[in-house]
Amino acid sequence: MAWPGAPHFVKGLAPLLTVLSAIPYYLLALIILYFLANLTKLFPLSGAYGTQGLQGFSLRTVGDILYHAFLPALSIVLAGVGFWALGMRGAMINVLGEDYLMLADAKGLKPKQIFFRYAIRNALLPQVTSLAIALGTVASGSVLVEVAFNYPGIGYVLYNALRGSDYYLIQGVCFVLVLTVAVAVLILDLVYPLLDPRIRH
Repeated sequence: MAWPGAPHFVKGLAPLLTVLSAIPYYLLALIILYFLANLTKLFPLSGAYGTQGLQGFSLRTVGDILYHAFLPALSIVLAGVGFWALGMRGAMINVLGEDYLMLADAKGLKPKQIFFRYAIRNALLPQVTSLAIALGTVASGSVLVEVAFNYPGIGYVLYNALRGSDYYLIQGVCFVLVLTVAVAVLILDLVYPLLDPRIRH
């Protein structure tokens, strides 16, 4: 079920995002690694920075780190976006039967205007919360993804800390993870009134 005003690219993305939600993130990491790193050579196969190592704080160093972190982050984000899109689709189906949409249609508004200004805006509210929390947890990484990319991320650091019973490092990593989720939720609290002005009251 889709709103008639939905753009064609939205309708075309639905099957792709459904497939993404069914693929485990570590398998998605291997697929991305094979196509974008092994076949096309667009991205590096492994590591967190180039062979020249870290050479101080500069734009080149930051760009090199982001370049190597792109594929591991992409695999985690794509898997999360698939589940988010399924939830968004369910929320849209619930919204489509509301009276204010029928009223907007009866007033003669264009279907795309109804879709973006009324349907999407109201269906987006519960999904923004889950998306913000999911993006906050991206910083925690994933041990299996980091192993696949040989990336020394925070998940791999936490795994080694647990194996070595390094409690101070475990506490530090957990603090960073809590901080990232807290910052994501704080940004959500600042953006939420823009999406729903009723919250300001």
